[in-house]
Amino acid sequence: MNSRKNISEHVKAGLKGRYRRERLFRFLGIFSIAFSLACLLALFTDIIAKGHGAFQQTYVRLAVNYDPEVLELYNVRDEQQFALANFDGVVKKALQERFPEASGRSDKRELNRIISSNAIYTLADRLRADPALLGKTEQVWVLVDDDIDTYYKSLGDSEGAFTGRTSDRVQGWIQSLVDSGDIQLQLNREFFTRGDSREPEQAGIWGAVKGSFFTLLVTLALSFPIGVSAALYLEEFAPKNKWTDLIEVNINNLAAVPSIIFGLLGLAIFINFFEIPRSIPLLGGLVLTLMTLPTIIISSRAAIKAVPPSIREAARGIGASPMQVALHHVLPLAMPGMLTGAIIGMAQALGETAPLLMIGMVAFIVDTPGGVTDPATVLPVQIFLWADSPERAFVEKTSAAIMVLLAFLIIMNTLAVWLRKRLERRW
Repeated sequence: MNSRKNISEHVKAGLKGRYRRERLFRFLGIFSIAFSLACLLALFTDIIAKGHGAFQQTYVRLAVNYDPEVLELYNVRDEQQFALANFDGVVKKALQERFPEASGRSDKRELNRIISSNAIYTLADRLRADPALLGKTEQVWVLVDDDIDTYYKSLGDSEGAFTGRTSDRVQGWIQSLVDSGDIQLQLNREFFTRGDSREPEQAGIWGAVKGSFFTLLVTLALSFPIGVSAALYLEEFAPKNKWTDLIEVNINNLAAVPSIIFGLLGLAIFINFFEIPRSIPLLGGLVLTLMTLPTIIISSRAAIKAVPPSIREAARGIGASPMQVALHHVLPLAMPGMLTGAIIGMAQALGETAPLLMIGMVAFIVDTPGGVTDPATVLPVQIFLWADSPERAFVEKTSAAIMVLLAFLIIMNTLAVWLRKRLERRW
């Protein structure tokens, strides 16, 4: 009896210890998830707090007189005259009429710096669209300089306005515009429609977005068919020997290779050997193809393995050849998993920076690319360039671009999950 009692007590003590360890493990798991979510929330909060202001831009309303004498333009349809028109003089005259107290040379210099150089293009576009404006006056909202934009956006901050390089005189002029309602925040459409610029208030992400699109287009066009074909061959046709084992090991190893190594490979092969021009989407797509191939091959092989052997046996039983079994039966059933892997691979490629820096896609590109052979940059590299810029206004641009990139990544990963749930079959 005593021995049974001792055994029972020993079992109970062991169960208590096991339950205690299970509770501790469960607590650690919940704590890890909560801590990860808290860190993610803090990261998103910081990015949104810094970047939401970039989606709005400060504009000033000016009474602009398209004076032919100032413009030195008498025929709007004369392209040579129009190209040489003095729109900068028109802007300066409008500012001088708005602030007549700015009479000294230094005052005028500071006054003229309030308005962005983009204003002359705004006026030129309006006059070209409506030639009847020549000689007339109209109220126009024009973009301000980045320093003025930063100062105006910080006026309501609890820590006080960020004056930066704005002098007391400039702050007084801004306050005058605030009192008269001639300054306001508007949707920053140019952030989504322009390419990069040295001036923060004129910089946009459209060029980088198009560069990313063309680069991913090349990557998808090459990596998906090659990756699916390689996976189908290795699973359905390749003999099981030491050579295929070596290939499988190398594919798994390539999936763990740092991405910058693929950039060095692209630099050595595609640029130095094949002499492909730097900083074009075609080159970036080739490098990212090498990087994403292991991911697509591994996910495609997993999808092929998930197809039940009974499908293959039934197809063979009705006289299908091995090629027909693979292409007509296995491949269609494995395609949802392959698409999921391809989307995840494309999302990984979209967020890559290091390999593209190695092949020269870090160049300053103002014009938006029109194809895969035009000079371009991509969104992660654009973020890298802006983060390295000294102007304070680029902090907003950087965080806003990160928000756009995260939105694309979330959409792509959500699409992958939806496709898996929507198209998967349970056997």
